[in-house]
Amino acid sequence: MWKNMRNFVSRKNLYRLVFDPQLAIFSMFVLLIAELVVNILVIKKIKYTEIDWTAYMQEVEGVVNGTYDYTRLKGDTGPLVYPAGFVYIYLALYYITSYGHNVRLGQYLFAGLYMLSLIVLFDIYRKTKRVPPYAFIFMCCASYRIHSIYVLRLFNDPVAMFFMYLAVDCFLRDRWGLGCLIYSLGVSIKMNLLLFSPALLMLLMVRLGTLKTIWHLTICAAPQVALAIPFLLENPLGYIVRSFNFGRQFFYVWTVNWRLIPEDIFLNKYFQTTLLLSHVAVLVLFLVFKWRRLYPDIRFGLWMRESGTALSPNHILLPLFTANLIGMSFSRSLHYQFYVWYFHTLHYLLWSTTQPQIVKLLILGVIELCWNTYPSTVISSSLLHLCHAFMLLTLWFSPDYTPTDKTVKATKIS
Repeated sequence: MWKNMRNFVSRKNLYRLVFDPQLAIFSMFVLLIAELVVNILVIKKIKYTEIDWTAYMQEVEGVVNGTYDYTRLKGDTGPLVYPAGFVYIYLALYYITSYGHNVRLGQYLFAGLYMLSLIVLFDIYRKTKRVPPYAFIFMCCASYRIHSIYVLRLFNDPVAMFFMYLAVDCFLRDRWGLGCLIYSLGVSIKMNLLLFSPALLMLLMVRLGTLKTIWHLTICAAPQVALAIPFLLENPLGYIVRSFNFGRQFFYVWTVNWRLIPEDIFLNKYFQTTLLLSHVAVLVLFLVFKWRRLYPDIRFGLWMRESGTALSPNHILLPLFTANLIGMSFSRSLHYQFYVWYFHTLHYLLWSTTQPQIVKLLILGVIELCWNTYPSTVISSSLLHLCHAFMLLTLWFSPDYTPTDKTVKATKIS
């Protein structure tokens, strides 16, 4: 027995436990336990900081008092600007936390959300067999900002992202209908999930063909209407304008990514239009010249047939996560809580490139530093843009886009 144990803990096996993606499940289990301890310590030892929680409670309290006109729902930080799903989630939290007064209970609920999110994320990463076990340390315990967003700020961003990753896990299991439903529920909490939508539309067309894609888009639309019925009946225009306001201005004081330009340029409509056009242009470039290479047997067009093969995890994740990164790179403004929009995807994206391990870790470290610099500076914003540009450039040359690479072959449905 002792001999077998010594063989197991041999140098070779220890090396594999640290570097072999096939054995990532062991590090995932250890990190889940570590994260449980870390979250409890953060809640107990670090002072809670009030930013939006009280405003969230005030907004949903208006609904409790019978107000369904979205133009009349507001809190200390301004009007309610999130879709109806947000109202239902935080209405539940309103009652569970004694009308929002038991903040400590809310923190523990968000710690539970964080743990559930990690379980889903680990299941996603387990399927890719791409990221080495040691990299998950940088995805978990090492980020102060992420723990702050979850258990010290109680933002709605982590709630929306939980639904996003749950939907992605469904896509990986070839459950596209259920995944679209869950994705739509996430969009009903916060619109940032729409950054994934160009790649999701392409994946639906590739996997299901045009007819079934139309049906799945209906699945995406249905929850948006169903959840909003009380507000649409009261003031439909007010609900649509407030909850899906794509032209909303952001405050320069909170920007993480555009401190390198003056405020008058930051607020300039032409500058914002340029960012939007650049966003669309880069998406089109990746679609035409890169993403299509993942599916060499698929003929692209307005009318596409259903594929007879299930897509591999990397077929699905690479376009989805890249589309989101492109959106983040050309965002009109990134606030500190927006870090959670892409943090857990950075590791997959970096390990989809051919860069040396040390470079990947350096990029993760610099991005973390940028998001932890408050207030942001010209240097921190510039470094963040450089990291985004570097990642997009290296993703452009990802080996996944080489048709002969075995890692991008579709797998038959069993």
